[in-house]
Amino acid sequence: MSERNRMADRLFTIGHSDHKMSQFLSLLVGHGIDAIADVRSHPYSRFHSQFNRETLAGSLKRLDIEYVFLGQELGARRSERDSYQGRKARYHLISKLPAFREGLDRLRHGIPSRRIALLCAEKDPITCHRMVLVCRHLRSDPIEIRHILGDGSIESMEEAETRLLDLVGLSPTDLFRGRAELIDEAYELQAERIAYSEPETVPKENGVKA
Repeated sequence: MSERNRMADRLFTIGHSDHKMSQFLSLLVGHGIDAIADVRSHPYSRFHSQFNRETLAGSLKRLDIEYVFLGQELGARRSERDSYQGRKARYHLISKLPAFREGLDRLRHGIPSRRIALLCAEKDPITCHRMVLVCRHLRSDPIEIRHILGDGSIESMEEAETRLLDLVGLSPTDLFRGRAELIDEAYELQAERIAYSEPETVPKENGVKA
């Protein structure tokens, strides 16, 4: 079995953070990534324009890394009103959307033949919807999810979930609940913390909404 086939059951994630493009590309090449699935709802960066959709796609193409935009399917900032409660997007509602399910299926279809990395902006996967929303709904699949960190090291899904437990203040040695139950609660707590909220509409002085 070739190395490529042996590794085909893995899905990677990465955050572009404030990397220089050369550094970001080195991370991808170092881990043999040949396809990027961009799960940003808005694939543009005000302060890091090198990661704007068209610029990034061009940089990746020069290294024969395929770029696919899945922000409409797997993004956390939704246009579908039934994924909101009030002004806040709710991950449990997003996960039921047909578009979200379609996005997951596209990933599942590509994983056996490509070495895919989910791309979002946040440096740390446990503070990003790429893990808390997308990977949460892939973690029961027969694939290994691995997070590429800023220094090039790899964090397994299990290691990331242990950090998530600590972040939300849940003890992994709870006497009355198993790890699976604790992990589910940790995801719910973190989803509440990081989910997108629409900005409030501020009335103008003449009473007309802005």
